Amino acid sequence: MAIFDRIAELERAHASFAVATVVARRSPVSSHLGDRALVFADGRMEGFVGGSCSRDLVRRQALAAMRSGQPVLLQIRPDGDRGNDSASSNTELVVIPMSCASEGAVDVYIEPHVPLRRLVVVGFTPVADALARLAASLEYEVVRFVTDEELSDVETADACPVRALAAYLDELDPASRGRVVAIVASQGHYDEIALEALLAQPVAFAGLLASRRRAATVVGVLAQQGVPADRIATIHNPIGLDIGARSPGEVAVSILAEIIASTPTLIEHASHDTAAAPVAIDPVCGMTVDVASAQHRLERGGKTHYFCCAGCRASFAADAARA
Repeated sequence: MAIFDRIAELERAHASFAVATVVARRSPVSSHLGDRALVFADGRMEGFVGGSCSRDLVRRQALAAMRSGQPVLLQIRPDGDRGNDSASSNTELVVIPMSCASEGAVDVYIEPHVPLRRLVVVGFTPVADALARLAASLEYEVVRFVTDEELSDVETADACPVRALAAYLDELDPASRGRVVAIVASQGHYDEIALEALLAQPVAFAGLLASRRRAATVVGVLAQQGVPADRIATIHNPIGLDIGARSPGEVAVSILAEIIASTPTLIEHASHDTAAAPVAIDPVCGMTVDVASAQHRLERGGKTHYFCCAGCRASFAADAARA
């Protein structure tokens, strides 16, 4: 039960992680059915799903699953299909060969847990209200930012003064901040204040609901305030897909449609915290090895060779000695 308490704790903290569970095995392997491990966005692992070879493979596939947001069944076996050592958004099964001393096989189901999409809605306008309601129904975590005077009129409890937007972003961890989608819809009342705070942080998406003329004015003010041109260029305007929207509710639908259409790009934008680590190929068994965490290395001819286990290193060293 302890691992489920840990999962609940991580979800409350809006952490990104993956749960790896052994669902099948063929002896001899060190793992057992039901063994579990938690893999975090920085590559750390808690728990046990097998020896060093399996552990590194599970870690790499768990990081890929967190980037794609999709679960994957990882099959590690001595007769695996070499060359399918990757998971993608359309890959549910990954088969990887393992040429270590063990001749066993293990199947590990990897389930990524990523926080609810976080939507910041700035402004107390009919479009902002409609957008917040619709997004909440689509399981977004919605946070409203308005003026102090407007706070009492906002229906949701998750409302903050717009002057606190910068502090709110600062308090988020880098991974959470990189997933923030923000829509500024104050109809000119405090567009510049909100965008200046948003553009100071690497948020995933910042949209401005305004006419092109009004947007040009906002851009000019931001430039005068010293906001870098490359950051200003990231503002999405006009915002919303062209579906002929007229009413506030329809405009809100068009904005959400653009956000949904951009989701694959936003996931990739936010995946800097789970970026794939440099890897090398074990010259003996052909397995990929994480360079940073490799425990078995050998320098030869000015080049560093990396190995998945001590056996491969010893075999390589013996062959070189005989040569």
